[in-house]
Amino acid sequence: MRMSLPSRSVLLAIGLGVLLLLWLLSGDRQRFSDHAPDEAERAEALLARVEVREQTAEAYVPRLKAQGELLPWREVALRARAAGQVSALRVREGSRVNRNAILIELDQEDLPARLRRSEAELASQRAELSAAERLQGRQLASENELLRLRSMLAQAEAEEAALRQQLANAQPRAPFAGVVDRLEVEEGDFLQVGETFAHLVEDQRLRASAWVSQRDMTDLAPGLTARVTLLDGSELEGEVIFVSARAQESTRSYRVEVEVPNPERRRIAGASATLDIALPERQAHSVSPALLVLDDAGRMAVRHLDDDDRVQLTRVRLLSASSREAWVDGLPEQVRLITVGGGFVTEGQQVEAVSEGGAR
Repeated sequence: MRMSLPSRSVLLAIGLGVLLLLWLLSGDRQRFSDHAPDEAERAEALLARVEVREQTAEAYVPRLKAQGELLPWREVALRARAAGQVSALRVREGSRVNRNAILIELDQEDLPARLRRSEAELASQRAELSAAERLQGRQLASENELLRLRSMLAQAEAEEAALRQQLANAQPRAPFAGVVDRLEVEEGDFLQVGETFAHLVEDQRLRASAWVSQRDMTDLAPGLTARVTLLDGSELEGEVIFVSARAQESTRSYRVEVEVPNPERRRIAGASATLDIALPERQAHSVSPALLVLDDAGRMAVRHLDDDDRVQLTRVRLLSASSREAWVDGLPEQVRLITVGGGFVTEGQQVEAVSEGGAR
């Protein structure tokens, strides 16, 4: 005889009820406890968890880069000190000359003859004075006579010196070794006093000049080493020799100059250049740029933990940065950086610290 449909339903309901009762009696021993958690367990359950990395400050040499140009160490417009016709050119444009080299010659006219006559008169005056001084020793010459002869000698010496200067002005010389960058006269030209006849440039050493923002002026000083890079990629080593004491009013920037030796005398004066100045060494930390945040005042800062695992927000100064690394100072020498979870905690909050890699 087959069982009726209601009897089968009752048996199924009884079976399910028995299974439910057995599950309730067994309980989840891993999830339930017979006592309430204490305060420490509840606090630990509420602490935010962050990953930290312990690191020590390292020696770091920050570098300051600025765009500038290379200038001649010295350049001067040479002007005539005497009027006269150009009788000879002793150099050409582009010529390298030594100091005191004669550059051009003006017509000397009768200067050489006048100088020879002056020299003869000077020799005569000296001889006459010498004879008078010997006579005075024997009481044969008066003091007035000696004074007259000495005055005449001084006048002859002055005339002779003036003629020599006129002769030198007729043969202008290079005031320093360099390159004749421009020669502005030809033979036969007549020069007036003060008229420019040539431009002389010293290129054995150069000046690299640039303007630096006021925020980068803290450690900049003469004596620092620098590297100057040209547009073709070539580099020159130099030293900072000048930092202006006052900012330019329009840009609030300061002029910096670097002395750059140019032993090969390359023709690079006036070229654009990048100045890379090595600033004084300091202790700094290397961090990921993603760890840099702004504090309430809008200043750059980094989150880290103190010895009690409380979050600290310390202001830092950015020394240099790339897409992969940022160097900052202002942090303690030993620091526990928050590397993961820093965006979910606030300053002063106590957290659960986990070292990178998972260890507490």
